[in-house]
Amino acid sequence: MTFSELQVPPLDTARRLAEDGDLDGAVAILTELVADPDGPDRAQAAVGLAVVLDERGDHEAARAAARVALATGHPEFAAQAACHLAQGFEREGRAEQARGAWQAVLGVGTAAYVPLARLALARLAVEAGDYDEAEDELRAALAVAGPDVAAHAAQQLADLLLERGEPGEAAEVLLEALEVAPEDEVARLRVQLGIAHLELACAEFAGAVEDGGDAPTSALAIELLARTLPLRGRADDADRVWTYGLEHADETLAAEVRLRYDRDA
Repeated sequence: MTFSELQVPPLDTARRLAEDGDLDGAVAILTELVADPDGPDRAQAAVGLAVVLDERGDHEAARAAARVALATGHPEFAAQAACHLAQGFEREGRAEQARGAWQAVLGVGTAAYVPLARLALARLAVEAGDYDEAEDELRAALAVAGPDVAAHAAQQLADLLLERGEPGEAAEVLLEALEVAPEDEVARLRVQLGIAHLELACAEFAGAVEDGGDAPTSALAIELLARTLPLRGRADDADRVWTYGLEHADETLAAEVRLRYDRDA
């Protein structure tokens, strides 16, 4: 074995120094590697330098290093650098810069990072109140994600659809997700699916009340709606539904509702 074969690669040395707490030593090695425009490890070293500089508190210098890695276009390390930039901007509450960095991840196009960028862009869109964009990004994430990330995307999309009053769409998304979800995500998806069904039930009960059927049917719909709404945290709405039935101009219907209401007494 030759002497050169015994030498430890500089990247490994820098990593060991960083792990041992010698950040300055790691920075020195990584900076030298990054300074070589033709070096085979330049992109990886630039990402490592960005991480170590951030740990040292040199955030602007860290961003400069990350931009060097991004400029290389390396399919792995350029994507990592863009993610590093985006996460740093998010931590500082700089949403527009974070959005630009996540878009850069999409521009690199590395398959493993695209779903994560889509989820992040959806999160930023929700924070900005742009729910149409958030829905588009979550659907885009679902289209390219593996089972684990797809389950998270489905959960977030279902929550968004429920907030937008689209429980049927939410249920469809969750049913599709359940077909491929990892075992440890199934229970959470099933709970969300049950919530979607509760919302669908509330909509159907309310529709039945509005349709104005016969007194026993309308009274049953009022009761079911009033007893289901609290399960969705809407106790005040449930009280209003009871009041609507109890004070209805149709005395027969009001009497039917009174019988159902008094069962709680």
